[in-house]
Amino acid sequence: MKIATVMARAAAALLVLAPAYGHHSASMFEPVKTVTLTGVVKEFQYTNPHSWLIVYVPKPDGTGTVWGFEAEGPSTLLRAGIRKSDFAPGTKLTITGHPMRDGRPAATWIKAVRGDGKAFDPHVKEGDQAGGNN
Repeated sequence: MKIATVMARAAAALLVLAPAYGHHSASMFEPVKTVTLTGVVKEFQYTNPHSWLIVYVPKPDGTGTVWGFEAEGPSTLLRAGIRKSDFAPGTKLTITGHPMRDGRPAATWIKAVRGDGKAFDPHVKEGDQAGGNN
């Protein structure tokens, strides 16, 4: 294969893959810092390409903040044993995530524990010892 053909194919591949890589970047989230919040599920957007668990977090002064916790899409969540029905509106939970760098009330979902004590880790396959599902 000629060098020009190889270079053209490599450039085309980069053009196709670069947007996909950028889409999956987690650079908007703190890589080490975590937040743990207690609240009530407002909505579980169980959608592709990313799901969002929307949680109302009350403050001591009687007001509250709505936080969004990003996770993978439904197929990945199902492999982790997480179903949309696990987080119906009104479900009490404590959730941990890596917050956004800019301070907006959103984070990547690391772990959630419902009010009944059942834990959910969106990054582990169902049945794995480290999964935390009870």
